[in-house]
Parts: sequence; structure tokens; C-alpha cells
Amino acid sequence: MSSASMPEGSSSVAVQRVREHIVEFVCDSGEGAQTAGQLLGTVAAKSGHGVWTVEIIPAEIEPPVRSRAGASGNRVRMGRDAVTNMGDGADVVVAFNEQVLYSRIDVGAFKRGTVILLERKWAEDQSQVVRAAYADAIVEFGKVGYDVVEVPMEAECMRVVEDPRRGKNIWALGMVTWLYDLDVATVETELGKKLRSKGEDVVARSLELLSAGYSWAAGHLRFRYRVDCAPRDEARVVMNGNEALALGTMAAGIEVCSMYPITPATSVSHYLARSLKNVGGFVHQAEDEISAMGFAVGAAYAGKTPVTVTSGPGLALKSEFIGLAVMAELPLVIIDVQRGGPSTGLPTRVEQGDLLTALFGQPGDTPKIVIAPSTIEECFHDVVLARKLAETFRGPVILLSDANLATGQQPFRRPVPNEAWLSPPVDRCDWDPQVPPFAWDPETGLSSRPIPGQTGGAHVVTGLAHDERSRVAYESPVNQRAIAARSRKLATLFKSLRAPAIHGADHGELLVVGWGSTRGAIEEAVDRIRADGGAVSSVHLRFLSPLEPGLADIFRRFERVMTVEVNYSDDADDPTVPKEARRYAQLAWLLRARTLCDVECWSRVPGMPLPPGTIETELRARLDAVGVSSARSEGPPQGRGASA
Repeated sequence: MSSASMPEGSSSVAVQRVREHIVEFVCDSGEGAQTAGQLLGTVAAKSGHGVWTVEIIPAEIEPPVRSRAGASGNRVRMGRDAVTNMGDGADVVVAFNEQVLYSRIDVGAFKRGTVILLERKWAEDQSQVVRAAYADAIVEFGKVGYDVVEVPMEAECMRVVEDPRRGKNIWALGMVTWLYDLDVATVETELGKKLRSKGEDVVARSLELLSAGYSWAAGHLRFRYRVDCAPRDEARVVMNGNEALALGTMAAGIEVCSMYPITPATSVSHYLARSLKNVGGFVHQAEDEISAMGFAVGAAYAGKTPVTVTSGPGLALKSEFIGLAVMAELPLVIIDVQRGGPSTGLPTRVEQGDLLTALFGQPGDTPKIVIAPSTIEECFHDVVLARKLAETFRGPVILLSDANLATGQQPFRRPVPNEAWLSPPVDRCDWDPQVPPFAWDPETGLSSRPIPGQTGGAHVVTGLAHDERSRVAYESPVNQRAIAARSRKLATLFKSLRAPAIHGADHGELLVVGWGSTRGAIEEAVDRIRADGGAVSSVHLRFLSPLEPGLADIFRRFERVMTVEVNYSDDADDPTVPKEARRYAQLAWLLRARTLCDVECWSRVPGMPLPPGTIETELRARLDAVGVSSARSEGPPQGRGASA
């Protein structure tokens, strides 16, 4: 359907220009709202908008229909400028029943004035209970300030298909396409790409549904929006974090992926299973997480730098083999897409709970490099970085992503492939038999890596304490020297790092420190407060082991330092927790230990990303507390960022 054939009357509705908008599709599991949101996000990104998407995923595989716990869908935030997080209250919501909306209301996903385009079939349902629940919800939604528009989605879909559940999402996408004045041809193209594997008949029927939704909106809705678009001349791509991790794996020249399926990391392996063979690699699906890690260790010994992909419970199972990789100094990359815990926890939800496990989750001293991407673009490039670090420092590198990055879509500058990203060819020169396999440099702890296929390169690998020649050695001086050499690698890497950039002024009343996917929300909250004159700045850490240099010096320039994290901590004012027993958020705990500075924390585990408005509210409260404290003190403030 081209713009020339748009229904009459579509141009009679005044178009309201907006800088950004947030749209949600919400339905029962299996009704396709996630697909509709993904397509909207892709189209918006390819139209030049900034985009961030968040999948709404129920914890159960098949939750009860019309239940608050069964809400499934997608949130799409699109704006004129770059979008780095999910935002606050939604502007428009498309809902296939009223019950799924309650779970979104419970987490503050809407605001006064949110427009809810609601399936009205339930008003005429055969069940009196259902009809009453629907009527009650309409009243409740109106009382709290939502603008409900009842839409006969199923009835309209049945003009095209017999089963409205197979296509209602595409009809709704057509309605939103008109509502946001999106280019129809682009939507049709992306829809065709998404569904082409299902056959031409499915694509043709879906295009009919898209057209029907567009036509209905043009004839019945009396409001319309157009999100402004900043001019861009750079080539861009749009993908989610797991796709970026998979593409980064191939860009890094990694040829072996050893994995076991686990939510929310599995789609990385799915992508690689389809594509890695095209660049000369292969994916090995092991029988469990332990075997997957063992396979990766074997591949590393054989001369490759493999990747293994997992989530928190899988990382726990891999712990013994991670220790072996550290002891044997074998390079490999471990991607941990974090989820809610502990145990099975919240397998489809967001958390940053694996930091301390990544650092200290193995017995004994197991120094390793840990990095955390904060954007989907960094998901791509950090795999390349992790591969290089693993090979340079001969050991495992853990990359901490999370469920927010995994499923969120974001456009970014199209990467230009670079041969320098790839692993160098295997050294086939004869190994000098006079050089031990662990010839630790006394300054750096580094040593060259012999490959068993080299003439003279074969050597024994053991998990036992060993000397430079990999001879099992229990002598105290040998053990001390070996552990010191492995630890010295982190010090060597530390010396090559730069101090993190400060977002905002380099001094002030409050400094916020974050890591991982919280970056966009933290920086947006900081920018809002700074626009009002607040003396708040932020720092976001990419390297977590070793930590980036200069932190203590940065902290001392601020009255207060705090972390914002998506893991658990006791509230400072919790009357049930003695001060000496208080548990800090994981990065705060680490920073306090490493810098000896009084680092506070604020963290939550809502199972969803932290909205910038929620962070802003907390930061303003902290600033108010700083102001009261400063007013009561005598003389110039000394700053609680000073060493304890």
C-alpha cells in the first residue's frame, strides 16, 4: 500500500509533532505483541530515529490467558536524538485485553494521559465475569487519568483472516503505522523480511492485515503523531544486544562457540548456529553447562580462542573449569547474559547480580579480566576486545551483558570490518625447547603461548600447582611465584587503562557510578538534574577487573559518591538492619574495598530496567540531603569521597 493509495480522510487529522514517544504493545503470551514491537523498533530506527526497545516477557512459558502475570509484549521508545534507555511513562499502549495492563500499571509503566488502544471484544464476551471485569477496568483506567480508546481489533481482523489470533499483531502494527505517520513501504519491507521464511501466502495475508489496520486507523482515530527525526548522514545498523554479541564473535575471528541453552543468552548461540559456519567456524551444543565449558577449555589448549555463552546459573556450573583455564593460562571468552536470581530466579528478567560471582566465584585465587558493555554497540565491539585480551594475557575474559541489552534494539553506526579485529594466524614456527611453556615475565606476568601442533610446542597442562615448565610442584616458593605471576597480569593491564570519563562537571555535590546497561538511564537522570542547576555527575565503568585507574582521585572531588545498580542492597535507613550488618550493592562493595572511599549505593531488583525518572527522584533526594548536611556543617565541605 503506497502513500498514494492511503484512505481518504487520513490527511484530515492534524499531526502533532513530538520530540519522542514511547509505545507499548501488550497481550497474552503467544499473540505476537513482541513481534509487532520489534518491527516498529526496526522501522523507526531505519527511518532515522533514535530507538530503544524493551521486551515484556512473562516468567512462565505458557501463563494463563487474561492474567496480570501473563503480560507479554514490547516497549518502543523512539526519538529525534539518540535514545539510550526505555524512558518513563508510555505515551501510547496497544493492549489485546485489559488484564495484562494491570501488571504494567503496577511497575509504573504508564502516566496520566497515556492513550490506551484497547481491544473491545471483551465488552461483548459470553462470560458475564469477563464482561464485568472489562467494564470495571474501563472505569478504573479513566479514574487514574488514562485515555482509553476501544478498538474492535478482532472483528476487523476477521474481515481478512478466520483466526484473528494469527495476525492481530500485524493489524495493530498497521494501526500504529498510521498513528505515527511512518513510511508504509518501509514497514512492508521489514514485514516481508520477518515473515518470508513462512511462505508467500503468509506474507500476502500479513500485508492485507497491515493495510486493514492502517485503513481503520485513518478512518476512526482523531489524533496522530509524527516523531521528529534529526538528519543523519552516517550508515547505521539496528539490532539487539544478543545479535551484536554474535556478530562481534564473528568479527573477532572466533571460530568455536561451545554452549548449552539458557535464557536469556540462548539467542546468541542461535544466531551463531545459523551464521558462524559461513565464516569457517562451528557451534558445539554440549549436554550441559559443565561440558560446554570443558569443550571450550580443550579448544583453547588446541590453539583456538573459543567463546562460551551462558547466564548466571550456567556461570556457576562453569566455575571449576574457569579455575582450570586460569591455572593453565588458556585464552577463552565467557559471555554471561545476566538474569534475575538466585537459582532459577527470574529467568526472563533483568538483573546485575553476577559481578561478584564473575570476580570471585571460583575457589582459590583466580584473577581474570571482567568487562561490561553498556550499550548494544559495545556488545559488538567488546567481544573483539575480549578476544584480544584473552590472547594477550593468556586467560579467560568474562563479558557481563544482561537481559536489558540482550533483547533491546538500538541503532548504531555501522561497523566497518577491520582485519586487525581478527585473531592472528596460528604460529607454526618450531617452539624453542629452551623456553618453558610458562616463561613468566617478572615485570608483566606474561608468557608466550605454545600450541600443541607446533614442533616442540606440546606440553602438559594441569590444574595442579605447577612451575614454569608445567611440572607439578608443591614447593612453597614455586606456588608463590606462580600465583604472583598470574595476578601480575591484571596489574599490567591496569597500567594500560585510562581513567573513566566523567559525565558532567569534574567536581560537585554528588557523583553517581554505574556499570552495564544502566548507563543510559543514569546519564539521562543526571542531565535532567544538571539542567535545573544540580551539581551531580556520573561515571560509568567498563572494566571491572581490573578496575579503571584514578577512581579514588575522582571520588574525592565530590561531596558524596554512590552507585546505582540492578542488584540487591539493604536500604541505609532500614530499621531492621544494623549498620554493621548492612549489605551493599555489588559494585559499591567492590569500590569501597578498592578505593577505601565511603561509597554509598542505591539499588533495586524490580526485574525490569530502572527508568530514568525513578533514578532522578532518588538522586534529587540525595542532593537535598547533601544540601541539608552542608548547611549544618562549619567551614568548607571536606567531601565524604575522602579516604575512610
